Amino acid sequence: MFRSLTHVLRGAILALGLAGGAAQAQQTAVCYNCPPEWADWATELKAIKDKTGIQVPGDNKNSGQALASMAAERAKPVADVVYYGVTFGIQADKDKLIQAYKPAHWDDIPAGMKDPDGKWFAIHSGTLGLMVNVDALHGKPVPKSWKDLLKPEYRGMVGYLDPASAFVGYVGAVAINQALGGTLDDFGPALDWFRKMRANEPIVPKQTAYARVLSGEIPILIDYDFNAYRAKYKDGANVEFVIPAEGTIAVPYVMSLVANAPHEGNGKKVLDFTLSDEGQAIWANAFLRPIRANAVSPDAQKKFLPASEYARATAVDYGKMADAQRAFSERYAKEVN
Repeated sequence: MFRSLTHVLRGAILALGLAGGAAQAQQTAVCYNCPPEWADWATELKAIKDKTGIQVPGDNKNSGQALASMAAERAKPVADVVYYGVTFGIQADKDKLIQAYKPAHWDDIPAGMKDPDGKWFAIHSGTLGLMVNVDALHGKPVPKSWKDLLKPEYRGMVGYLDPASAFVGYVGAVAINQALGGTLDDFGPALDWFRKMRANEPIVPKQTAYARVLSGEIPILIDYDFNAYRAKYKDGANVEFVIPAEGTIAVPYVMSLVANAPHEGNGKKVLDFTLSDEGQAIWANAFLRPIRANAVSPDAQKKFLPASEYARATAVDYGKMADAQRAFSERYAKEVN
């Protein structure tokens, strides 16, 4: 009798433990390419945990690595949601790696900034330019143009993420190409620029390089306005953001629900939060342009460069930009790397 009771108690304790473990497991969601150092994902992930109880670990993949992992895991997905540049969202849809979901505040997202079925949608956008650690220049002038970066005085000082893998790297290629007279059908000007840049010994990391700019290891990084403003206003670094004289582009970053996501319900809650008032305010306070325009606070707006500077930043045909990406990456690998 005593032994039976003991078995019953042990069984009950084990069942409670398993139930508790299952409940705990359900309160997670995996996001590919949510790097804490990038775009203040650290604050966003903390807020998601505080408001929803869902733990989302930071993830330092770039957009290309996230897409490759999703493709490799197609039969047994690991990620629930993914964050990437818009061209990767378009490609993920073509590759049938994501599923439709229209999150809360869907109607607040402009038509051109979302897939009509909800396969991907923008949460914020950024403008590409030069993030410059002025102290690390050691007295050299702050560069003002794409052509300036080719000058021998900046040898070994210019960084950009891999244009064949990271979305921000590809955005840089598109921006440089357009600024120097190219089109999405002709990447000749950009490839010529990158070939010339090789003589200047550029630094080409695979993943987010924010900390390396702050430390001075990369004095000049081709990056977004929001990272430069964060460095200047939140981390107190002597950093300037430059919109190159020849022009640049602005692009949206988007999110998707992964097809057959293992924690689909939690993934949906994460996506809902990124578009909530609080979620959008976090992006705005990190100097991104939230997709829900009314989320930009006047204080944040004052810290941006004036509108006259941003007039040199234009949009492009993001669908065509996506279609051109793989061919560009192949040419870059052959002609530049």
